Amino acid sequence: MSKQFDSRSTADDVLAGFDLKGKRFLVTGTSAGIGVETARSLVARGARVVGMVRDLAKGKAASASVQSAAAASGGSFELRELDLASLSSVRASAHELLADGGLFEAIIANAGVMATPFGRTVDGFEVQFATNHLGHFAWLNLVEPLLSDGGRLVMLSSQAHRVADVDLDDPNFAQQAYDPFVAYGRSKTAETLTAVEFDRRHRHRGIRAAAVMPGNSLTELPRNFSAEQLQGLFETVGKARADAGLPPGELKDVEQAAATSVWAAVVADGEEIGGRYLEDCAVAPVNDVPNPFADGVRSYALDAGRARQLWAKSEELVRAA
Repeated sequence: MSKQFDSRSTADDVLAGFDLKGKRFLVTGTSAGIGVETARSLVARGARVVGMVRDLAKGKAASASVQSAAAASGGSFELRELDLASLSSVRASAHELLADGGLFEAIIANAGVMATPFGRTVDGFEVQFATNHLGHFAWLNLVEPLLSDGGRLVMLSSQAHRVADVDLDDPNFAQQAYDPFVAYGRSKTAETLTAVEFDRRHRHRGIRAAAVMPGNSLTELPRNFSAEQLQGLFETVGKARADAGLPPGELKDVEQAAATSVWAAVVADGEEIGGRYLEDCAVAPVNDVPNPFADGVRSYALDAGRARQLWAKSEELVRAA
C-alpha cells in the first residue's frame, strides 16, 4: 500500500484523497460514537451511507454532523431501523433492504453493547451474544446478496476478545454463572470468527471480510459502568500492561477509533486483510500471551475450524428461534 497509518490516524486521514461519489455503504450502529464518525467520514467523500439504528429518533439527533457532511459533499445519509436483539426486527430490516435492491461496496457491522447486566432477548438469547453476534449473523446472511462483488465486510471486534473464547455448549449462560465482561469477550470473539468464516464462504466473489479492533475510546459503549468502575478498569488495564512490560494503553479520540473501520472498508488490500484481525490500520499479529489487555489477536479467534463450528451453531440457534 502506498501510505501507512497508525494508532493516531483519523478516519479523515485514511480517506484523504478518496472520491466515494456513487459508492454505497451499509453501517450498523450509527446513533452514537464510532458508528456516527464512520458514517460522517464516508459521506464527507461523497458516499451514500445507509445507517442502521435501533432508535430512529436517537439516530436522527445523533447524526446531524453526518447530514451536514453529506450536504456539503454531495453524498447522502439515510437511517433505517434495526434492533439486533430481535430476530423479528432483523428479518424485517433485511427484507426491506432486499426489496430496495441497491448494492453496497461494504457493510460495516459496528453496532454493539458492552458488559450489560444479565438479561435475555425476546428470542431467549443472552443479550450480548444476541446483539453483538447472533443478530448481526442472521442479518448479514440475509443481506449478503446486496454486497457487491469485490466488496468488504468489516466486523467490529475488541481487545476484549482476549478475555474468552466462545462457548458453543452454553452460549447463553444457562449452565454457568454470568460474568458481564466474559460475555462481552465471548461475543467479540464470535464477531471475529464470523469474519473468518464469512471470508471463506464469499471470497469466490472477491468479497473479503475482516475483524477490526477500533481502539479504546470514550463513547457510549461503556454506559453500563459507573465512573468509579470505569476508572478501575483503566487502572487494571494500566497495571496489567505495565506488569507485562508493555507501554500504557492509548485512549483514542472517536475520529481515531473510526480509522481502522474505513481503512478496512475502502483502502486496505483485500488479499492482505481477508479473514484477519486488524488494529491501528494494520493486520494484527497473533499473540497468545494470557494477558487480556495485551495487543494482537488470540489464535482461537482466527481458528478456521472453530469459525465453522460457530457458524453451524449460530444457524441452528437462528432457525430454532
